[in-house]
Amino acid sequence: MKKLLALVMLWVAMPMLASAAAFEEGKDYKRLASPGAVEKPGMIEVREFFWYGCPHCYRLDPHINNWLKAKPADVNFLRTPAALNPVWEGSARGYYTLELMGAGLVEKTHTPLFNMIQENKARVFDENSLATFYARYGVDEAKFHSMFNSFAVTGKVMQSKSLAQKYQLDGVPAIVVNGKYVVSGEDAKVLQVVNYLLTKERSLKK
Repeated sequence: MKKLLALVMLWVAMPMLASAAAFEEGKDYKRLASPGAVEKPGMIEVREFFWYGCPHCYRLDPHINNWLKAKPADVNFLRTPAALNPVWEGSARGYYTLELMGAGLVEKTHTPLFNMIQENKARVFDENSLATFYARYGVDEAKFHSMFNSFAVTGKVMQSKSLAQKYQLDGVPAIVVNGKYVVSGEDAKVLQVVNYLLTKERSLKK
């Protein structure tokens, strides 16, 4: 009877064991030699680096949105528009301009901008095209232009560049977990790996 019970318990535990063993450092994620600081100490940080012109980021976005619906309370999720070259920097400036303008403008326009660029093949990357696009969602174009190259927006863009360099990123999408691990990819597996790393980080706090 004891042997049977042990076999049953092993059978029940097998999916969890398989899941835990399925993700390997160096294969499914990269561990950074020099971890970065998190924005909110005490919370586990999940930071997504993306670019609106990246089709891989576009394919990953719905999976991230689904994951966010049940985001754990101990996780601080941050979107970071990558600024690895001048074209990407334009998109990052637009993102941060909206973020500083407030009123949930980033949340309102994030998916529509992805759709416009990826589905309609529109090149909405520079200041003027971004201002025209965002105006459709109630953004004041004059205010947008006045803030686009502001000191505050430039500071945000420089921070994005600094973080990308710190995390040794050479492309997107990339998700950095707690400043320690980098996960790349464009499908649901990415968030499975993120969840695995969240569990790993929680175990270190015990």
